[in-house]
Amino acid sequence: MKLQDELPVDHRLAQVYRIGAGLGGVFLIVFGILGLLDHPSFLDTQGKEVIGLSSNGTLSVISLIAGAVLIAGAVIGGNIASNINMIMGVIFILAGFVGLMVLDSSANRLAFRIPNVLFSFIFGFVVLTFGMYGRVSSHLPQDNPYWKKRHATDDLPSGPPALVKVLKPGAPHPTGH
Repeated sequence: MKLQDELPVDHRLAQVYRIGAGLGGVFLIVFGILGLLDHPSFLDTQGKEVIGLSSNGTLSVISLIAGAVLIAGAVIGGNIASNINMIMGVIFILAGFVGLMVLDSSANRLAFRIPNVLFSFIFGFVVLTFGMYGRVSSHLPQDNPYWKKRHATDDLPSGPPALVKVLKPGAPHPTGH
């Protein structure tokens, strides 16, 4: 059994994952489009200012792709949206570290400045938090599917497999009724 089978389609957590992915994706697409409007050079290390951030053609295209991935996650929803949020959050945090390393050097091909680095860290942590919401905590409610998955083996009796199957707690599942 996979964890994605445990989360009901209409579970309230799915809405949190979709909202986080959708809002992040829309922002990145708007940033990418505005960055491409003035026909910037693609590997310019100086970049032009867009919504308070520095951007060049390459960063704009990458933003469009990342925004499309987040919006695709929002459309799909469920655990896929959660996983996409977490992956994109980690990617943005790592991009912030890389941007910090190449500031004021010729290797800064995405025209990063300090506001870009700060945005990358903050955006990454926000999207990562949206993805982890309801999945990672020591105080999850017992009806949470992730809590159930982690504690599935806690209540099982020990012994031979045939006996464990008979003694397994839970509601009976009669067939044909």
